[in-house]
Amino acid sequence: MTQTSRRNSLKKILMGTAAATGLPLINTNAKDMDYQLKGNVNHAVCHWPFNPMTIEELCIEIKKIGFNAIDLIGPNNWHILQKHGVVCSMCNGADMGIVKGWNDPKNHEQLIKGYEEIIPLVAKAGYKNLIAFSGNRNGMDDETGLKNSAEGLKKIMATAEKHNVMIIMELLNSKVDHADYMCDKSAWGIELCKRVGSSNLKLLYDIYHMQIMEGDIIRTIKRDHQYFGHYHTAGNPGRNEIDETQEIYYPPIVKAILDTGYKGYFCQEFVPKKADKMASLAEAVRICDL
Repeated sequence: MTQTSRRNSLKKILMGTAAATGLPLINTNAKDMDYQLKGNVNHAVCHWPFNPMTIEELCIEIKKIGFNAIDLIGPNNWHILQKHGVVCSMCNGADMGIVKGWNDPKNHEQLIKGYEEIIPLVAKAGYKNLIAFSGNRNGMDDETGLKNSAEGLKKIMATAEKHNVMIIMELLNSKVDHADYMCDKSAWGIELCKRVGSSNLKLLYDIYHMQIMEGDIIRTIKRDHQYFGHYHTAGNPGRNEIDETQEIYYPPIVKAILDTGYKGYFCQEFVPKKADKMASLAEAVRICDL
């Protein structure tokens, strides 16, 4: 079978599936389609996969697609978003990066200082979410990491609660992209939330990362959604476009998320490999727009 024939066959299968389930069709020319977003999903995108496009350029392009939120922007660049009427759906700038996190007490002094400074700024800007990372294991067992992380995070939760800011611990895969990262399973992250005991600590459930580490995405979302405060996407394998070329079919996942009553952001974090990156982003948003 040629590549063209295979693609056409896949489209026919997806059309049949969508007709039977009531899910939306995947439109491979989403950028060229006069499409109005339904308003049920709060769409967002991460800036870093679209480098070297500037933050300002991305602001302009996402407004054309029909949404207005960008993840993982720090205080120094919020003014760019505000200039274009774009919100920061996930703030950063208080953390020490992915590999140095809350699981190591040596990092606590600097982390606490950073979060105590940034949390009020997030609130003042009108934003809600601030990213956090567990850090790498470096030989540490999971129980020790849980204990250390909980002890550290508890020291900033009063400030987070006072300012109504959500601290969002990200789940990442340690198999492909982030070797040795500790918060690599939803169960570990959920246990951390329980130990901290604050509704202002939740998890960033990255669908791509958790597909690699544990799968069973929809069942996990339905069962544990109360611990998930944010969602990221990407295609697997490859972390590229979320179209029919990869194994994760996003419409039923988005439906499961919406069925939980989730009102937060659903953020695209795939790395586009096609030449027209904005067409890929528009298509991804269309796929997830139920």
